[in-house]
Amino acid sequence: METRSAHLKNLRALTADELDTKVSDLKKDMFTLRFQLVTGRIENPAKIRHTRREIARAKTILSETARVTAGERWEKGT
Repeated sequence: METRSAHLKNLRALTADELDTKVSDLKKDMFTLRFQLVTGRIENPAKIRHTRREIARAKTILSETARVTAGERWEKGT
């Protein structure tokens, strides 16, 4: 298992499209985990929290990169 800082570096290295795909996949995982929780078949309930935080991390990085690129466009005057 990689450290948190190494994991964040790997996430920041992804492109916006890759991050969108990752968020989509994590949301699908979250749906199945919630379904398992309701039916009582979940093996590791902590995985719900981990998945939710992974979604938040990916969305945060997406918004940071969008903000940076918007700032660069604003500085260039386009």
